[in-house]
Amino acid sequence: QVQLVESGGGSVAAGGSLRLSCAASGYTGSLSCMGWFRQAQGEPREAVAIAYRSGATPWYDDSVKGRFTVSQDSAANALYLQMNSLKPEDTAMYYCAAVQVERYCRDFERFGSWGQGTQVTVSS
Repeated sequence: QVQLVESGGGSVAAGGSLRLSCAASGYTGSLSCMGWFRQAQGEPREAVAIAYRSGATPWYDDSVKGRFTVSQDSAANALYLQMNSLKPEDTAMYYCAAVQVERYCRDFERFGSWGQGTQVTVSS
């Protein structure tokens, strides 16, 4: 079992920045990927950024490329998302998630461990 707890959400004006954090505990040694997902009200959940514990190049959704940066501290079992140049369309609940098998890292439905989420609101 892996437990994930997000923090760092809040309200910012468009163009501003936020840094989300995710603390992992439990059987973290079994994880291959951790990532950030988001869900806007009335919309389906979507993947934002995926980090590989192996150190492979992270994956980003096209909508956040060049603005968001995912990073991790394996020793601290932590995942981060630096969000710059925020837009109103980035408003959503952001979730941290993890998967054990690396071939599932881009198969987002396979992510089996989820945090409770942290709200990000960007005003225009």
